[in-house]
Order: sequence, then structure tokens, then C-alpha cells
Amino acid sequence: MPVVTKDHAVPHKSTVPANKDEMVNLFVREKHDTSPDHGPDRKAVLMLHGRSVPVLAGFDLQHASYSWAEELAKIGYDVFMMDLQGSGRSPRPKMDDPRNVNPASQGLLKPRPAGFTPGPANYPFQLNNSDSDRDELHTVVEWIRKKCKVDKVAFIGWSAAAFTMGPYAVKNPTKVESLFLLAPMFPPEATSTPPSTLPQPGFPTFLSTRWGVESGWNTELRTADQRAPGMVEKVWAAIMENDPVGREWGPPEGLSRYRNFVRWGWNRTTAAKGGVLGGNVPILIVYGDADATVNTSPPSTNKELNFSVPALYDAVAGSHKLMVRLASAGHSVVWEVQHKNVHKLSKHWLKQLKVDGKTQGVFDMAVDGTLSPVS
Repeated sequence: MPVVTKDHAVPHKSTVPANKDEMVNLFVREKHDTSPDHGPDRKAVLMLHGRSVPVLAGFDLQHASYSWAEELAKIGYDVFMMDLQGSGRSPRPKMDDPRNVNPASQGLLKPRPAGFTPGPANYPFQLNNSDSDRDELHTVVEWIRKKCKVDKVAFIGWSAAAFTMGPYAVKNPTKVESLFLLAPMFPPEATSTPPSTLPQPGFPTFLSTRWGVESGWNTELRTADQRAPGMVEKVWAAIMENDPVGREWGPPEGLSRYRNFVRWGWNRTTAAKGGVLGGNVPILIVYGDADATVNTSPPSTNKELNFSVPALYDAVAGSHKLMVRLASAGHSVVWEVQHKNVHKLSKHWLKQLKVDGKTQGVFDMAVDGTLSPVS
């Protein structure tokens, strides 16, 4: 039977400072296959986006075989994807005013919107924070648990989703079945404590251009066939489809708006806390060998911006932990040729919580799917 897609508006009392205590609706897309072969006891999977790409563009790209969510739904999982506030189809408080974009990017707002005059932000603060993000994740987890009648939800997160899903899993091991982190952001020595005042000064909205997406992606291409022809256009169209305001800004192809947030509580100490990760919550970490976003080289002197995927594996105290490095893959691997192996890994992980029959270890994966242990 075909995969059924439903979009939901999940009620949430906001803890984002810009709209604190307001009732908002968080966007959640559900995908599932109603075939009786998959039975009534179905596993629930929640997928969370990274910093700058809305969840549907990352996990449900409607082109060829790139919808990761659909691939999981086809084999019997109840798959849910959510946008945090400030991203995609969830509310974007204070972001519709073009004065609230990064001052350094205000020059991009030409020729649209008409009549825009650069000037200071009318909301001169960062938008989200670690607490508000985890509060929104919690609301959706509780909604899924009730809807699906399950105790635990399996997590899949890409990139900056690690900032939210990692600490949440550590704090709520009875609600999280497992953790699959793709290209996770992990600053091992980052701060554990929130700033003394919230919201933090700044601005709520970053901007990116179609060319910015392509040029950044190009720096991580190692082989001619790492990215299929036409993928930049497909990805940009999907991003614009999820931003009706941004697509009317700037050049004819529009601008992508993404949230500015302040973070804390995801570091070596958190990853090891209580032995939860790799213990009650098994963890699989996957990243590309060309991903310069998640592995800072040379190391940064700013501990908040010094990222390392291997450091995350080392920090996890439990023994049920695995890490796979993908050949010829970058930070945008969800849209690259290796996406099929990412899907394959997630299917095996969700079913068996193993890689190549093992529950611990570090592996390399070739483009043809061959796995080899790293000694």
C-alpha cells in the first residue's frame, strides 16, 4: 500500500522569549504505510532538522529516492518530522520583519521586499535557546507517545539536531529508544550553563542564498559523482517551498531564513552523564569523510565552535555505541549519492540496534555499502 502523509499542528505553550507563554502550533509531518503486513505494534521514529534547513527539505525531499522518511515508512515505521520554532512550517516569531535579519546580510534584501530600508533590528535578540528547543521536542515526544501508544520514540537527528536530541535523551532515557545522529555537531568543551540573561543580544534571523548553499556544498565535494546533477536546484526549491516569506525576499530565487539561537549543555560532560548514551539509549553516529562542518580543522580556539565527531564517540560512556564514517560524503550527505547507505544504516539500526552484527565499534563505509572495521 502507498505511504500515507499527514500534517499535524501540535499545540505548545511557547518558551521562546519572543513569544513566551503564547499557545503556538508546532508543525509535524507523519508518514506511515497502512499495510496490515506491518502489524499494529509499530515503532515510532522522530526526525529533527539541523540549523539552517527545514525538516521537509532535509528528510522528505520529493525527488527520486531522497525522502529518508518515506523509505522508513515503507518498511513499517510510524515516522514523524518536526520543525522547531524559527524553522520551516512552525511559527517564526519576529522573523517576518526584514529589519530583524543579520545586519551584515541586510544588503541581500535587494530588490525585495519593496521599500526596505536597512536599519537596526526592532527585536535585537537571538531567537531560540537550548531550553526552548528541548521544550518543543518534549511536547512533540509526548504527543507521539500518546498518539501511537508507545513508551519510547526512536530519534534521528541531523547536524545541529544533536544539540537538542542528545541532552534530551540523556535526561529522558525512559522516553527515547535509541539515537541515530547524522553529521552531529558536538563541541566537547562547550559550556554546560545558560547565559545569565535571556534572551541574548543579537538578531533573530540569518539569511542564506541559493549560491551560498551551492558554494558551501562545493567545498566538500571530493569526487565528480558525489552529488547528482541538478540537486542544488531540487534542494533550493524544497527550502523555498517551506519559506513563503523568504522566497519573496532578495533576488528572484529568494532567500532562506533560519533562526539564530544560543546553546548550552551539549559537551563531553553531558554525553557521558550517567552512562545513559550507549546504555539505556544506544547510539549510532554517522558522518562523511569530507564533512568539514562537524570536524573543525585546524581546531578552533573558541571552544563553542570547536567541533569533533570522534570526540562524541569517545565521550559516550556506555558500551552500546557505534560510529560509521562514509566515504565521499559531506555535511549535505542527505542529498548526495551516499544517502542510500544512510537510509540502509538507519533501517538496520532501528530494527536491530547493530551495525554489521556489532553493538560497539568504528567503521568505514564505501560508496558501494561495504563496511570495514577501523582498528
